Amino acid sequence: MMIRTLFKAAVLGAVLLASGAAAAQTMSFEDWANSFRERLSAHGAQPQTIALMMDGLEPDQRIIERDRSQPEFVRPVWQYLDSAASDTRTSNGLSAAATHREALDSVEAEFGVDANILTAIWGLESAYGVIQGDNDVIRSLATLAWEGRRREFAERQLLAVADMIERGYADRDQLKGSWAGAMGQTQFIPTTYLERAVDMHGDGHRDIWTTEADALGSAANLLARAGWQTDAPVVTEVSLPDGFDYAGWEERDRRAVSAWAMDGVRPVHGEWSPDDLYRPARIVLPAGADGPAFMAFTNFDVIMRYNNSTAYALGVSYLAKRLAGQEVMPDGWPEDNPPINRTQSRELQQTLTDLGHDTRGVDGIFGANSRAALKSFQAANGMTPDGYAGLRTYEAVMARAQ
Repeated sequence: MMIRTLFKAAVLGAVLLASGAAAAQTMSFEDWANSFRERLSAHGAQPQTIALMMDGLEPDQRIIERDRSQPEFVRPVWQYLDSAASDTRTSNGLSAAATHREALDSVEAEFGVDANILTAIWGLESAYGVIQGDNDVIRSLATLAWEGRRREFAERQLLAVADMIERGYADRDQLKGSWAGAMGQTQFIPTTYLERAVDMHGDGHRDIWTTEADALGSAANLLARAGWQTDAPVVTEVSLPDGFDYAGWEERDRRAVSAWAMDGVRPVHGEWSPDDLYRPARIVLPAGADGPAFMAFTNFDVIMRYNNSTAYALGVSYLAKRLAGQEVMPDGWPEDNPPINRTQSRELQQTLTDLGHDTRGVDGIFGANSRAALKSFQAANGMTPDGYAGLRTYEAVMARAQ
């Protein structure tokens, strides 16, 4: 009965979210466009730029549907890794790197970012330039701004687009990308383009669409400005000692590797180098205590500045390892204990709170507060307190609520 009730509540929440987005869309697109023309003018955009961007512009309903469609199922990290570092992607990456070796070497020399990491990002963002998205970026962003849920973000990006056009960085027809406004071979949103895109050839253009050196250099500049450490590790699979303090462990906690080593944390392959022992790092358990464990260094967190996803950073890291000729992939994943979907996450959050383990919100997003609440439940019920929202723990919480 409780599960049925919670499911109804989850459905109601989704309906309210959709109705809230519809309410934000009370003005007509024409009214929004006229208002935004004035904002462009106040921003300093020239009349011809405003006309180029806004004349004849119409909303794209497909963009609204994509924005409102939150994926129900969470892809297990082991499936993501299999795809991110697949044989095909590795082979295509080696071919792309060979073709553009001069550009990669030049970018690596200038920014100090490992060429294999850059190639891996290139591969995951656009399949080495092949799949960049064919949506009209201005139309997509204008649709999102009018719809209302992400208006501030979308309007800020449109102002950046006006700056791009007026500075001669891109012409109107060149502005193609993803449904959410990411552009080019390295998938930069317009504000990131203005802040981090570079012109490697000195021709006055930051061409992340058709010039590989500019696209790769822009990605390298983003990573370098985010704190990339040259010739430093990214991530290492580790073994944890018996009796590891899962209750006291937090994924964001950083310590010197020497401190972790004193507690018995060891690399699965090889030994710690003397330099690594002094580096700060944190332990990541993307599938909980029953899956592989990783030591994530500063460069791992820098990759997450590109895309704030542990799975993405692992995908980039292991694709880069394969491009470098390191064939070892992590295994031992708990395939019988996949991550739960978003409806189940909402149910789990509500049930944990009802049982006295407050998640501080029921939104289907399992963040730090929800993990802390789950660890509290696990510790109180004789389970390993790793905070992993997998199917087995979900079933245990639901059974406890009966």
